[in-house]
Amino acid sequence: MSEKTVHRRSAAPATRPETSGKALELRGVRKTFHTAQGPFEAVAGIDLSVGTGEIVAFLGPNGAGKTTSIDMMLGLTAPTSGTVSVFGKSPRAAVEAGEISAVLQTGGLLRDLTVRETVTAIAALHGAKDRIEEVMERTNLGALARRKVSKCSGGEQQRLKFALALLPDPRLLILDEPTAGMDVSARHGFWETMREDALQGRTVLFATHYLEEAQDFAERTVLIGSGRILADGPTTELRGMTGGRTVGATLPADLAIEPALAALKSLPRVTSVQIQGNRVSVTGPESDAAAMMLLTELGAADLEITTPTLETAFMALTEEH
Repeated sequence: MSEKTVHRRSAAPATRPETSGKALELRGVRKTFHTAQGPFEAVAGIDLSVGTGEIVAFLGPNGAGKTTSIDMMLGLTAPTSGTVSVFGKSPRAAVEAGEISAVLQTGGLLRDLTVRETVTAIAALHGAKDRIEEVMERTNLGALARRKVSKCSGGEQQRLKFALALLPDPRLLILDEPTAGMDVSARHGFWETMREDALQGRTVLFATHYLEEAQDFAERTVLIGSGRILADGPTTELRGMTGGRTVGATLPADLAIEPALAALKSLPRVTSVQIQGNRVSVTGPESDAAAMMLLTELGAADLEITTPTLETAFMALTEEH
């Protein structure tokens, strides 16, 4: 892979309102912490621009600089150098204006309050009491309204944090591991709500360890490692950066293996041909030619074509760096 960064943007769905301008912009952002072992550069120079209405997955292994970057986007910490702007404002000004909200892994809730009391208290701070019922309904908290926060599961507390983030009706929503602790059903409901919000034009940037969520939901993926951006582009294109689709098939038992493998390797743009027993796998960006040869020329059976996953690209890119 000679090219590590994809610069094209995916087109927005036709149903989403047209938007323009930048929701979030980081330019030359660095963050250095002073430790007992000396300076540690958690973010080593990030340039990132997110347009209004985009849905962006922000991925990276532990220690990659994701959380530090998100903290700077929210004004929770200042960059050592570089600039961060949210709708042309400083992050803190955007937070005060209710233009940006977040669902974070850290940050406690008042355990002795009920769910409704918590939502009501935060709504009062935002001057958004008229949004309480709408937000409770959108986050499916009605059945939990009288339950104390201390009695809520981890996933239920995440849903409550999501409700609090929606109260000011933010234009940009940043989510750090938003579905941590949720069961499969709750995660599904959460992303359905997010899809509806995104279709109305809300900008969404989220970090997650569940790579299938990024693959299914994000139009664009930004991959960060060692405090730098390793890849940035349409999620479908990042998935293809690992070499394309794989065609698997079972070769006839009486087939001469070596000539068959040589023929498959000679196909245009094939990156890998592997065999185990009589099962052969051919990888490359163009699967049709390999499938045709296997079926019509080599008499193969049990053909299977698999597309690369975002997890494959994630592992390949982060291991390479």
